[in-house]
Amino acid sequence: MSIPNHILEQLNSQADLISIIGRHTTLKRAGSEYKGCCPFHGEKSPSFYVNPQKNIYHCFGCSVGGNAISFLRDYENLTFIEAVNELSKQTGIEVPKEEQQNVSYQRSKKQPTVKPIIATTQTPKKHSNAEQVAADTPSGHVQPHYKDSNYNNSNSYENYPPLESYDSIPYMADDYGSDAYNTEYQADNGYPPSWLIASGDNTPVHDMSGNADKDGNLYELLEQIQQFYQHNLTIHPHAKHYFLSRGITEDIFETFGLGYAPFGWQHLEHQFPQDIEGLKALGLVRKSESGRDYDLLRDRVIFPIRDNQGRTIGFGGRALDDEVKPKYINSSDSPVFHKQHVLYGYYESRQKRANDWLVVEGYMDVIALYQAGIYGAIASMGTAINESQISRLLTLNPTLTLSFDGDSAGQKAAWRTLELALPVLADDKELRFLTLPNNHDPDTFIKSNGADAMREQIANAMPLSQYIFAYLSERYDLTLVEGKAKLMSQVRALTTALPKGSSFRYLLNNDIYQKLGGKRNQNKDAKDALLDFDGEMTISQQLQLCFVFQPRALIDDPIESIWQQAGINELHLPAHLKQRASVDIMRPLAWEDMQDGALLDVVSTIKRCLNHLPKDANAAAHFILSNVKPLTQETLSRDWGSFYKALTSRNILSLDGLVEELVSQLIERHIRKKIQDLIKNPDNIKLAIVRKQSQLLNDWLRAQQAEQSAQMATVKS
Repeated sequence: MSIPNHILEQLNSQADLISIIGRHTTLKRAGSEYKGCCPFHGEKSPSFYVNPQKNIYHCFGCSVGGNAISFLRDYENLTFIEAVNELSKQTGIEVPKEEQQNVSYQRSKKQPTVKPIIATTQTPKKHSNAEQVAADTPSGHVQPHYKDSNYNNSNSYENYPPLESYDSIPYMADDYGSDAYNTEYQADNGYPPSWLIASGDNTPVHDMSGNADKDGNLYELLEQIQQFYQHNLTIHPHAKHYFLSRGITEDIFETFGLGYAPFGWQHLEHQFPQDIEGLKALGLVRKSESGRDYDLLRDRVIFPIRDNQGRTIGFGGRALDDEVKPKYINSSDSPVFHKQHVLYGYYESRQKRANDWLVVEGYMDVIALYQAGIYGAIASMGTAINESQISRLLTLNPTLTLSFDGDSAGQKAAWRTLELALPVLADDKELRFLTLPNNHDPDTFIKSNGADAMREQIANAMPLSQYIFAYLSERYDLTLVEGKAKLMSQVRALTTALPKGSSFRYLLNNDIYQKLGGKRNQNKDAKDALLDFDGEMTISQQLQLCFVFQPRALIDDPIESIWQQAGINELHLPAHLKQRASVDIMRPLAWEDMQDGALLDVVSTIKRCLNHLPKDANAAAHFILSNVKPLTQETLSRDWGSFYKALTSRNILSLDGLVEELVSQLIERHIRKKIQDLIKNPDNIKLAIVRKQSQLLNDWLRAQQAEQSAQMATVKS
């Protein structure tokens, strides 16, 4: 069986070589490569290197080297066909069954060239209705029908002007909307206007597509088409204006090969008359129901799609008018283009040695990020990114960020990607999720906020564990036990897809379980958010913001609650101590004892206003802030906005556990200070009582921790 070289190239470039070799030796990241002990010969010092960018390996000890196919043949003793079939299964790239399927195609014979019609000032002859009849075109519009005698003569495909003809024609932006232009194009018949093909020396139209005596090559044809589209961008101001209006600079035009597919139904056939078979193989020329050929991409800006080697393998076309549907069209799958295995922007990012990879939704997002100096953004070809692509990106960097729109469709796409990624999400890999604020996508966000703000957003993307809980908590009523059970059931089902032996499976189940049922630790995310927000804040300042965010936490006084749960209020003392103890030392702890004016101000204000607070958390907070003392208000107002955003962005449901933890720390600190004061100013009776209180508090805290550990142990992986 003969397998085309381009299929072998695709298999080797898309294979997860790190995972394949990692089954036989331990590989560790070493800069942009991986290294380990050579599996082909015994060695103590690693001299075996794998380059995931080029997808090749080499040992500097025994000089063995190669690609994925060679490794499967030489180490796993597979035959060539077995190795190819194995990589086909792993990558999803189908190996053609027909031996002759390759990138070649038969070119048409070159027809004698006919001199183009010279533009004259003579008034064109009007055709009768019988001579020009409306016929159905591929898009349902009416297109003129030409008599065979005219169609095969001067208006034939052979008379389409050569590419260099465009350079000699003055094309003014002001003329674009002129009546002359509209008159020439009003039929939209795909033929060049007379002013474009006219030349003083009657130069014939040239064959722009190469030597007619040789078979065509799809890669070479695609490169010529890309140059044709790119040149068209320079001579059609309205198309160029589209990119400029989107903030794209002209140097990026060249980097990404951006272009424009002009008006007309057969412009590719005109330009490449000997390559019709190749154009059809690429899906760029199609046949309508009426039997006429037409170009897939018309009056659209063009995004060339490149493979891992930088070769053009397809095109994406975007309508200039947002009302045109579909807005985006990708060229069809072909012998060289398989949508499900290609990532737009991957080649360009590799050229910049990108390290951090970001999956986005649109081509313009990729380009905007690249232009802003944020390399590593890629987009799929209108289909969901697949497992093998995710695995490859995680090989290049163990952390992969997904940026999807915040609307329903975007979040569904993010969730589908999450499900696809789980089987390849080993414990050393991490998936993060980025939803930009105010319905922005990366392109619009960068324009509004700049590149540094975008980098900050990427750095603060939500971890997988938080995203799962945030996504599911919006879909189930967590005030009901039934809602919590449904959420937990879905989490368990998700985690079964994780790799065998995954520690993350156990930890994720425990984490979600604690969020749903464990009182002390259900707000671990809230604590993390608080520390991330400002790690230098004191316990008192953190607690003040928590009370402002959740004033209902003071309905049952937290100090009294802890005092009672620890049994300090029922402290049993020996008779001789009880008789000599003062009333003051035996009373319950109060907020006044903390000797913290700002904290006492916040607590007193909330208790006084509790029955009058609005239901909305942010509105209630501003009500509280307007009633505290000016100094307290100034301090809290400075941090409130960011604190509120930090919690709401993580979908924090409750701060009960965090409040209890912070209050416990304040009580511990107060008791320690009291003991130190009593040691400096000895009072043996008071010291004995306070130490007993401290012991009861510590015993209670240890019991809480033990209960938490027991609950976690009940959650099975």
